[in-house]
Amino acid sequence: MRGRGSFTGLLAVIAIVVALGLGGWALLRNGTGCAFAGSTPCLRVLFIGNSYTSANDLPGTFAALVRSGGGAVEVRMIAPGGAFLADQASSAEVAQALAAGPWAAVVLQEQSQAPASPQVLADQSVPGSRSLALAAMSAGAAPYLLQTWAHRDGWPEAGMDYARMQAALDAGYDAMAASSGATVVRAGDAWQRVLAAAPAIALWADDGSHPSIAGTYLAACVLYQALTGRSPAGLGETAGLPAADAALLQVVAAGP
Repeated sequence: MRGRGSFTGLLAVIAIVVALGLGGWALLRNGTGCAFAGSTPCLRVLFIGNSYTSANDLPGTFAALVRSGGGAVEVRMIAPGGAFLADQASSAEVAQALAAGPWAAVVLQEQSQAPASPQVLADQSVPGSRSLALAAMSAGAAPYLLQTWAHRDGWPEAGMDYARMQAALDAGYDAMAASSGATVVRAGDAWQRVLAAAPAIALWADDGSHPSIAGTYLAACVLYQALTGRSPAGLGETAGLPAADAALLQVVAAGP
């Protein structure tokens, strides 16, 4: 009887993996997919961006925070290096991913300099983010714009130091939100607060542009607050950071 029960259970597992498609085995192995949520509401989030999103696996870090808080979560990422939202708006892969929902939220992250350039903002960022946000809403998902951080040394070619570049990015993301109806997730603002409160925590990678693990963790904490409505303060997930650093990033991400 035990052998027959085990065989029946194996058949059930295979059926679940087939139903989930190509990502089924990964979800089963990690126990993180919506198929395993039981009675717990599952948060399904599609991330659309570029290497700022894929560096250190921002979606995976966000998912680990949600699970640490007792939630069920499933994430998918489409983030080719250097992509602009205007590129993603015309991507067949993005269109197919949106159609494969239902998604609770779609997180949009623009190329790192684009929103700080008035010309690129008008020509690409605003129409690209608007198109993607409308597509997300048509698919029943809430669109979010992940406000990014300035480069560590600013954008010298455009005459901007770090502070000026961050201010330009902030204004650019606000303009994108006004046009698209998306909600801004203010990771760049949290970045500034950490620089003021704990400058010893290195938020940038060595290139001064992409996030370090701490920078990715901070962005994930800000996303956690925005998408769940709960403070990340006190969560046990640290992404391997020193506990004191993770605790400080959690508190800063929760707001001033």
